[in-house]
Amino acid sequence: MEAAWRSRIPIWFPAIPGQTQSAWEEAAFFAAFQGPELSVPALQTRDASPASASSPDGCSGSPQGVNRAPPPPEPKVEAEPQPEPVPEPVKAEAPLPPPPPPPPPPPKKTEAVRELTVGINGFGRIGRLVLRACMEKGVKVVAVNDPFIDPEYMVYMFKYDSTHGRYTGSVEYKNGRLVVDNHEISVYQCKEPKEIPWKAVGSPYVVESTGVYLSLEAASAHITAGAQRVVISAPSPDAPMFVMGVNEIKYNPGSMNIVSNASCTTNCLAPLAKVIHERFGIVEGLMTTIHSYTATQKTVDGPSKKAWRDGRGAHQNIIPASTGAASAVGKVIPELKGKLTGMAFRVPTPDVSVVDLTCRLAQPTPYSAIKDAVKAAAKGPMAGILAYTEDEVVSTDFLGDAHSSIFDAKAGISLNDNFVKLISWYDNEYGYSHRVVDLLCYMFSRDS
Repeated sequence: MEAAWRSRIPIWFPAIPGQTQSAWEEAAFFAAFQGPELSVPALQTRDASPASASSPDGCSGSPQGVNRAPPPPEPKVEAEPQPEPVPEPVKAEAPLPPPPPPPPPPPKKTEAVRELTVGINGFGRIGRLVLRACMEKGVKVVAVNDPFIDPEYMVYMFKYDSTHGRYTGSVEYKNGRLVVDNHEISVYQCKEPKEIPWKAVGSPYVVESTGVYLSLEAASAHITAGAQRVVISAPSPDAPMFVMGVNEIKYNPGSMNIVSNASCTTNCLAPLAKVIHERFGIVEGLMTTIHSYTATQKTVDGPSKKAWRDGRGAHQNIIPASTGAASAVGKVIPELKGKLTGMAFRVPTPDVSVVDLTCRLAQPTPYSAIKDAVKAAAKGPMAGILAYTEDEVVSTDFLGDAHSSIFDAKAGISLNDNFVKLISWYDNEYGYSHRVVDLLCYMFSRDS
């Protein structure tokens, strides 16, 4: 270090060996490090005072008398900020294992879903078409009873039909059963309803289609034999009467196990009368049905003790006949009781009939408004029951139509806004048979 600063002292300043650095030396040192502001001449002037004595060798006096410049301030070195200590991460405790799942609850005891099963007593026109309708709608038929038709003949009569054509599915008699589309149907030939083993086939809902057991007392034999419910496919003198689309909501499962599906003509007339009466009011009316002949009529003239004209040849004549269809409307629409009556003309056609309802309206109404009301009902609440057409149609156009009533808008007329004639068609076999099955399904849904 000494050699370093001595090398910066001017050469005129001799260094005296063995002596301590004088004030001159120190001044020269500081001058060398601090610049021209503190030079040797300045120090000479500042140090020349009477109190100072020169040494014999020409050097300045003792260093005690020298005013030394203060040392330069040391540069402030700001301490680097110490980084804040990073806290050690808290070691998360290991999660507890999830609790074991609770044991599954014991399976609920559920009853097997019930299925509607149907038995048919009487394999005539309606009985066979009810079976066709059941096959079309997916309703299971488990038994057929008819004492007058053997099983092989049942196959033939069901397969071939002069009016509705050949059955398109498969039908055969195999292992003592009638097999239709691979569905086995038990066949019985009991003469009395109480003898039919309905319990053996699961206590089905029974269609009474013989035309014989029409009263509650007579039809109750099916209940005794094991049937759950009975639907009579004809008007009954005392059984509750229902027309689909009109009053089926009044069915009471608790008290009604035998009911009537009314007649085919009532099923045509009642939906139309319901729409007209609810919208415009029916004061009174007369109904005429132009009805196809049926199996009870004679192909040629024959005896008929009850009504002589009914014994005349059905293919040769238009035969006036009585009907209870109009008065039966009062049973399904109580507001019309005593306001409607009617008659029938039996005509030489095998199927499809037409109703003529002539009535006085309570509310003056143009015929166009009547058409609109029927059309709206056919598209709405009575869809599938009531239909509407403005086509130029005739009777055979409705062969195989499943509706109860098809309103012919172009065939009707009005005398004035209060007096009108309304025309509605119906397939008295096929459409009616579908309503029988619909009533069975409705009753089953309510019973379930």
